[in-house]
Order: sequence, then structure tokens, then C-alpha cells
Amino acid sequence: MRSRVSPLTLEVLRGALTYTAEEMGISLRKSAYSPNIKERMDYSCAIFDREGRLVAQAEHIPVHLGSMAYTVKMCLERFGETLHEGDMLISNDPYIGGTHLPDITLIAPAYHGGRLVAYVANRAHHSDVGGRAPGSLAGDVTELFQEGIIIPPVRLVKGGAIDREIAELIMSNVRTPNVRMGDLRAQVAANNLGVRRIIELADRYGAETLTSAMDAVMDYSERRIRAEIDKIPDGVYEAEDYLEDTGIDEKPVKIRVKVEVKGSNIKFDYTGTDGQVDGPVNAPVGVTISGVYFVLISITDPTIPINDGCFRPVKLIVPEGCILNPKRPAPVAGGNVETSQRNVDVLFKALAKAVPRRVCAAGQGTMNNICVGGLDPDTGKPWTFYETVAGGFGGRYGMDGVDGVHVHMTNTMNTPIEAIEASYPIRFLTYKFRADSGGPGRWRGGCGVERSWVLLAPSATLSIFAERTKISPWGLFGGKPGAKGEYLIRKADGKTIKLRSKCVVKIERGDILIVKTPGGGGYGNPLLRDPNLVLKDVLDGLVSLESARRDYGVVIDPKDMKVNLEETERLRRSMLERTAE
Repeated sequence: MRSRVSPLTLEVLRGALTYTAEEMGISLRKSAYSPNIKERMDYSCAIFDREGRLVAQAEHIPVHLGSMAYTVKMCLERFGETLHEGDMLISNDPYIGGTHLPDITLIAPAYHGGRLVAYVANRAHHSDVGGRAPGSLAGDVTELFQEGIIIPPVRLVKGGAIDREIAELIMSNVRTPNVRMGDLRAQVAANNLGVRRIIELADRYGAETLTSAMDAVMDYSERRIRAEIDKIPDGVYEAEDYLEDTGIDEKPVKIRVKVEVKGSNIKFDYTGTDGQVDGPVNAPVGVTISGVYFVLISITDPTIPINDGCFRPVKLIVPEGCILNPKRPAPVAGGNVETSQRNVDVLFKALAKAVPRRVCAAGQGTMNNICVGGLDPDTGKPWTFYETVAGGFGGRYGMDGVDGVHVHMTNTMNTPIEAIEASYPIRFLTYKFRADSGGPGRWRGGCGVERSWVLLAPSATLSIFAERTKISPWGLFGGKPGAKGEYLIRKADGKTIKLRSKCVVKIERGDILIVKTPGGGGYGNPLLRDPNLVLKDVLDGLVSLESARRDYGVVIDPKDMKVNLEETERLRRSMLERTAE
């Protein structure tokens, strides 16, 4: 149906709705208490129409945003018309549209003149919600109930005021209630701001024009995404990839996908994916959906406004009971942070066969989740710290991967060392790029990082939840894999202990945690890389002289640090001949 809103007004309102979500995020960040939200920016905000359909979102966290529409839909199905002006729903239940328990979502209706015109929502990762270990990301749990407090959709805010009884119930189940309550109040404030902006738009343009514009922008996005899908060659594209273990046992877990493109429609079928497991790497279906949406936007046109219209051409088949659509009460803490990444890897691997120049080699494929906490010896109160650590982004056609960055389903920032040291009994020792960790290629994979700190408190509980320590991030079209990750504890006596990628361990004062994150895979034959680019990588400390010769066939004189072009040409010719044989 033709829009009743003029193109000019439509574009103004589209921009206003998008920036409303961005402004909500600014408010949340500035008023939050925890470094995880204030510094690492682990939160997301979005706007929905009165039917609960995604209309606009900020450039925040893909795994949050892709699943948030599912959360809003399921929560509204429970409350329907009973959510009144000034109310806000709270929920973190992974089986009611959530991701994992640390991600708490708040949803607020926006009324104008007594008429519902929209919803606003935000989701933030809280650095502790109870459970077996500080940080609520233990890699060895076997059921959801061990992962923290489960909050079904309930009204946290009623008529504009926080329900103190609901708040006290939640705070009684977490280790750091003051920080948690501060972050929740920041989420409430962000939604209040979003509602205020929606009302201002309705006042200025009229509620009818505003809601018509929401419909029109979704239809516009559908037209554009269909045009992009139609450019992908029709066909069936399949791939599989593996999680290296479940956290409970060492058995790898297969994720298999078949992508079928037909005209302007696209279908994702996960039949053949392994069943749910006892460990916490199961991913709720909302997380799976978010991966599909992220990849679809990545391979088409990122200038398309992201909303419900983008996803209308998508058909999704995820068998119930598989690792990407588990049944309650399977544990899911790592599904959001680790399995989501592997889902993206396997989707990109499949689509590389259809649109090779739009797909990157595998990134680090993990968020390198680090949780640590204990009792403050001075106050006797618990403390908890959570962060993810950057790694390598995969090489792309015409471009190297990015060094030391959070990839794909996480879009968070680096937590500054100064902010951590000011808040927790931790002192940093090392933070640098890992030489030779990026997969060699015509376009090199991004390098991982090495990050280490020493514990200053008497003792603490450390949780590692990561991947890619056994199975390397893959390269594409002749590119080589990126380096695997590694997690170590160095004791005061000098003994070094290698940790599993999913573990909970006790550490003591003076213990040093060393995190070496994976690199991204390379793209294209490394023997085709410009020798001058290899030299630059060597000078920057990203590639060693040995790797330059072994992987790229580039001979660099260590005395004057210049490329010996004659020797390089001879060596490359010899290496290509051996490859051909």
C-alpha cells in the first residue's frame, strides 16, 4: 500500500527514530555504574511499533538486537493490553525470548493522548546475576538454574515508579546489588528518555503520521533487502563448523546449515545440527535468529535501515531440541557469547560459495569471556568483574582483517586498563598484539592480543568461557588459519598452568592470568601478497621474519630490513611449484 507520508517527512522520522535509540544508549552508558556497561558498552537499544515489530535500532550489539524483537514479541504476548502508561517489563529468561541470564531487558510502552503508538526497549549485560560463580558465566554448569536468577516477564516499573519488592527480590540473588541496581536504574532512565522522544515526535507530526511512517519504513527496507537477495545466485549452499567442546565433555559439537536462495527469498535450514548438550553452550532460538539476521545484513547492503522489513524474506528452520533451539532447562550461558559466534562462522562459510567477495574468513570466533570475583578484604563485600577480550578479524577480499577487535556478534569496546585497576583488585602487566597470530593470506587475517594481569586480592574465583583453542579460525580461498587461543595461569613459584577454554578455578594473590586470543583467518594465497605489505607487518611487529619467509615467501634482510626482491621471486616460484605438485 502506498505510504500516506511524504518522502521528506518519512526520512526525517526514520532518522529521528534511529537517533532516539542511539540517544537511549548514550543515556544508559552515562548513568550506568558498572565498567561493563559504562566502558565496554555492553548494551543495546531499539524502537518497536505498537504491534511489537522492530522499527529502528542503534548501532549496538548484534546478538542483542537480532533477538530483541523476539523478546518483545514473546513478552507482549504474555501481557498484551495490560501494559499501561508508565509501566515497564523486565525479563532475562532465555526461553522467553532472552539470550542468557546476564542480559536483562526492559520494555516500555509509549502512549500519546491515551493511545499506544510504540514500544522502546533496551538490553544490558549485568556483570553478575547470581549462580554458581561470580560473573554468572560458569563453563561447567548442567542446567539453567545454576546460571543465576531467572526473571520472567514482570512489571519492574508500575505507573512510573520502580516496584521495590520486585527490585529487592532481584537484588537478593546477586553478588553486587548496589551496582546491579545502579545499572537497572540506568536502563529505566534510558527507556524513559526513549518514551519522551516518541511522544515529542507524535506531538510534532501527529500520532497517525508517526505510525504510518513506521509502516512505510519497514516496507521500504523489505523492498531494498529483496532486491539485494535477488542479486545472489539461486542455489543451495551448505557448510558445517564445530564448537570444540561442551564445557562438560571434550566432544565437539557440529553446527550444520543449508542456505537456499530462490529469487528474493532466502531460507536457512539447520537440520543436521547436533542436539542440545549437558554443558552451557546451547543457544536459545532468539540467539540463532540474531546470527541469521546479522549475516544477511552483512552480505547485502548495510545502508538499508534495519527493521522488521529486512527479515520478511527469511524462512528459518531450527529443529527443536538441537543446540540452536534447546528445550528448557538446558543451560545457555555460553550460547549467547560463543555458540552465536560459531553460528555466524558456519553461515559465512556457506555463503562464501555464493558471494565470495562479500564474505570474510573466520574471525577469532570467540568473545574470550573472563569473569573474576571474590570478597573485598577491606569491606567484606563481594566484587565481580567481567570482560571480553578482542582478537583478530578475518581477511576480506581486497582488505586485511582488523587487529585486536571484537568480531561479529559482539560490538563492544575495549575496557580501559585504568578503569579496571581503579575498580578492582587487579593490576595489568601486558596488553599487546600477538605476532604471527593472523592467518597468512593475500589479505592477512587480523592479529589477536595478549592481555595479562595479576590478582591483588587474597583469593578469587576465575571463570573462563571461550572457544578456538583446539580448532583454528579457518581461512578462505587459499588463506591459512588464524592462531588458536590460549589461557594460562602463572603461579608465584613460576609454574604455568594451561587452562581449559571453559573452566572455573580458584586463584590466589600473585597469580597471573595470561590471555592469548585467536587471530583471524587469511583470505587468498599468501604468496600473492604484496612483499611491501609483508615488510610493513614485520616492521609493525605483527609478522615475524620467519613467518614472512615461511608463509609469504618474502625474504627480508634482517640488517637493513629491506625486501630482497630477487630472492623473494626465486623462493615464491619454488613454493608455487611445490604446491602445484
